[in-house]
Amino acid sequence: MKRHISFILLALYSLSAFAWSQKGHDVVAYIAECHLTPAAADSVSALLDGRSPVYWANWLDNASHTPPYAYTKTWHYKNIDAGVPYDQAPLEPKGDVVTATREQIYILSDSAATRDQKVLALKILVHVVGDMHQPMHMGHYSDRGGNNVKVRFFDRDTNLHSIWDGSLMNSAHSWSYTEWQQQLDRLNAEQEAAEVAGNIDTWASQTHSIASRVYDYFPENSKVSYNQIAAWSTTIEQQLLRGGLRLAHILNAIYDPTSTVKATEL
Repeated sequence: MKRHISFILLALYSLSAFAWSQKGHDVVAYIAECHLTPAAADSVSALLDGRSPVYWANWLDNASHTPPYAYTKTWHYKNIDAGVPYDQAPLEPKGDVVTATREQIYILSDSAATRDQKVLALKILVHVVGDMHQPMHMGHYSDRGGNNVKVRFFDRDTNLHSIWDGSLMNSAHSWSYTEWQQQLDRLNAEQEAAEVAGNIDTWASQTHSIASRVYDYFPENSKVSYNQIAAWSTTIEQQLLRGGLRLAHILNAIYDPTSTVKATEL
């Protein structure tokens, strides 16, 4: 019995190492869906057989634990140690969240790619763009993106990565993913343009900078409670909104022939 319980706890810990909670990925996917142009929406719907991107938003977290998709395990993050500039970080040989994002964009933009290849690329893209905006997915290599940084969340022992995956977000607001979109997605056109400016590296580097601030604020054995949730809820809201707007920006660049942005240049 004890062995069975230990296995379950280990499995849950392994899952916590991956991404925003299910809710977080749903929020990013839904915000993106709300900002697709008609042409992009039609193309995305055709690839997903009429299902919403939300349906597949968290799929990769589970798939990465299965043999057919084990090659994607490192695609959820880009770990960079303290003091290492973003543009000088060593490359992960098996790929990271930045290279994975660009690879899916290339496949979706490639007229020679098969439909099956494009469907898989779209499912992966919906997820990894969300991951790129979770600060601990751009955390330190030496502590596995905060997984080895112990903190106490109210009366529970946990780690820095885990509380950023879901605990902070879910404690800040108990909204459904549609309510998150309704409350966050209120920028005017000029503000939206500012958020999607740049490219994949611009966005990832921005998240990396936030991760540095997170480490400074949450040293080892930090006690996390109401004050800490309040202090970081705005950042979480901002990152979820950015993830959704930028995912839509990518998909519109791929599928809308009137787009002035070339997806392969992102």
